[in-house]
Amino acid sequence: MKKTMTAILCLLGIAGMQAQTKPVYLDNRKTIEQRVEDALSRMTIEEKVAMCHAQSKFSSHGVPRLGIPEIWMSDGPHGVREEIEWDAWGAAKWTNDSCTAFPALTCLAATFNPSLSHEYGVAIGEEARYRRKDILLGPGVNIYRTPLNGRNFEYMGEDPYLAGRMAIPYIKGVQENGVAACVKHYALNNQEVWRGHINVNLSDRALHEIYLPAFKAAVEEGGAWSIMGSYNQFRGEHCCHNDLLLNKILKGDWKFDGVVVTDWGGAHDTKQSVFNGLDIEMGSYTNGLSSRAMFGYEDFYLAKPFLTMLKKGEVPVSVLDDKVRRILRLTFRTNMMPDRPYGRFVCNDHSTAARRVAEEGIVLLKNEKQFLPISTNQYKKIAVIGENASRSLTEGGGSSTLKVKYEVSPLDGFKQTFGADKVVYCKGYSSGPSMYGRVIAPKENQQQLFDAAVKAAKDADIVFFVGGLNKNHQQDCEAGDRITYNLPFNQDKLIEEILKVNKNVVVLLASGNAVAMPWLKDVPAVLQAWYLGSESGNAIANVITGKVNPSGKLPFSFPVKLEDNAAHSFGKLSYPGDSTNVFYKEDILVGYRWFDTKKIKPLFPFGYGLSYSTFEYGKIATDKKTYGQDETIKVSFTLKNTGKVDGAEAVQVYASQPKASVMRPAKELKAFAKVFLKAGETQTVALEVKVKDLAFYNEKTNNWTVESGEFVLRNAASAADVKSSVSIQIK
Repeated sequence: MKKTMTAILCLLGIAGMQAQTKPVYLDNRKTIEQRVEDALSRMTIEEKVAMCHAQSKFSSHGVPRLGIPEIWMSDGPHGVREEIEWDAWGAAKWTNDSCTAFPALTCLAATFNPSLSHEYGVAIGEEARYRRKDILLGPGVNIYRTPLNGRNFEYMGEDPYLAGRMAIPYIKGVQENGVAACVKHYALNNQEVWRGHINVNLSDRALHEIYLPAFKAAVEEGGAWSIMGSYNQFRGEHCCHNDLLLNKILKGDWKFDGVVVTDWGGAHDTKQSVFNGLDIEMGSYTNGLSSRAMFGYEDFYLAKPFLTMLKKGEVPVSVLDDKVRRILRLTFRTNMMPDRPYGRFVCNDHSTAARRVAEEGIVLLKNEKQFLPISTNQYKKIAVIGENASRSLTEGGGSSTLKVKYEVSPLDGFKQTFGADKVVYCKGYSSGPSMYGRVIAPKENQQQLFDAAVKAAKDADIVFFVGGLNKNHQQDCEAGDRITYNLPFNQDKLIEEILKVNKNVVVLLASGNAVAMPWLKDVPAVLQAWYLGSESGNAIANVITGKVNPSGKLPFSFPVKLEDNAAHSFGKLSYPGDSTNVFYKEDILVGYRWFDTKKIKPLFPFGYGLSYSTFEYGKIATDKKTYGQDETIKVSFTLKNTGKVDGAEAVQVYASQPKASVMRPAKELKAFAKVFLKAGETQTVALEVKVKDLAFYNEKTNNWTVESGEFVLRNAASAADVKSSVSIQIK
């Protein structure tokens, strides 16, 4: 017995010694910072440099000798991209990489529902984790400046406060899965034309008040673990290695402790890449387009050229160590995190999340004489017209293209809901296949499609026109902007001809951008349906039939004509620029700030959206009349559902400063909430506005200033529908 006990004690002692001798970086009981420093101390200079650049199209080096894994990345913000080849953009042709397609982020923003954004982030984070991704390249929070920007569908609208509030829970949801969110594109990537080199010129006020706040919220409140730089230049330096944006603001002012990743091909200079805040270089000399290397991964700016500078003593090792610390920190947060979940892929919960976001994001723009909802037995013959009723809208668009497990089209949704025997489908037009960087003409005879659609409309009791844009080049697509504000592919003319033979027309627009609507006055119902993902057809059918009461609100303004938009009102130097420079002459007056301040009536205002219910707003009140600089204003008002069906209203609170020392917009969004009410129910809505959030960026002091004096707070159903106001004083 004594021998047995002695043996056990010896074994325990050996185990204890082994535990004590385990390297700190592999000891999960140690803090991340302790593990980072220990791993760093064990690495050679060559191993450190290798971590700072890609080794394949979507991965960067680990340290095999130490058991530190590679970092694997994936597009994109509304679905996990299919696997591609190691060193080419062709599909790897796996059979188990078909994902759930979630609605594009314009739709998520239109929900005005942060809790739903968290649900979205958790679900897409689970899909990324299951696919063994360490960085998910999203969300995008660039500001909607012009309705021609090809990538607006990937972003969260024109208001920095809305974009920030909606990004924070998305990021937290993704990162709960041990997957880093990579917030993009930092910063000022507000057009795709000339995106690789255009130099953006704007004031410090516009930079800090409009274009940076969502990124700041993502870092300081969302806790984002990575940031992607943008392609464009800002004040003469590319944003992927921009000293002001990355060193001074991101890592200095905001204390960002994560990793800065280039957009693919976004690095252009070794010295700037070394010193100006870049950590991981991806895709150089491919520009996201060319297959195979024009030069090898070892020739990247942060590869051999970086190592050479270090060995010559031209770069202090401390600069390299800062980059590697950040990469190691991300590694210990993701693929070396001990309790990292396993994720899930294409499951019922994800489909439900996708459908809920789609349903809450659809915006009812017009509903004359309560034309909608429509009961399933109301009409015997239904004409569904428009290519977007049957076209896959998860494919194309550039880096956001998806290979999906399933996609319920609007046509599928109508057939399942109303009965296939009642539905007649005609394309009406066709647009050709989606191709990155160029337009491919359709093969079908367009006049025949047009004529067949008009005939079908004439014979039908009701028409569902499902049109808008798509993911083709010069539509809603990366690497190119739209060339017209009107609907493409002769859709305006088609709608006008349909209306001549049938007045019962519902127009559903799939797009991530505003469009002109010359036919609006003649159409009884219009819905903005975005790109809704796998559950598109189910969500649309549920809203059309009233199974779901629409509650989406526009995250950007729809101008009547393009020239009404602020960026376009100043001529070509303001958009798209002269191919070298672009000047943001509208300054801080972006979106509704421009329409309100200049008293220009939009086609549809920011924050606008109808419901099958009606809502009555009580008078806004505050808990006090006078506030100090560090206080929080508590705002309240009643909201009553005065309709006959349950519904939700996205209430908004705007602030104004009537007398200021600088120009200020007529009003700015400072709070919002999604309020769900049963028919006849009344709730007291309570919101908070921090006094510091009433500040403007003071270019004289390079800091934020809240002036003493009067401010006005307004509750509103949209930027153009103010219900009441209250005046307060700031000391």
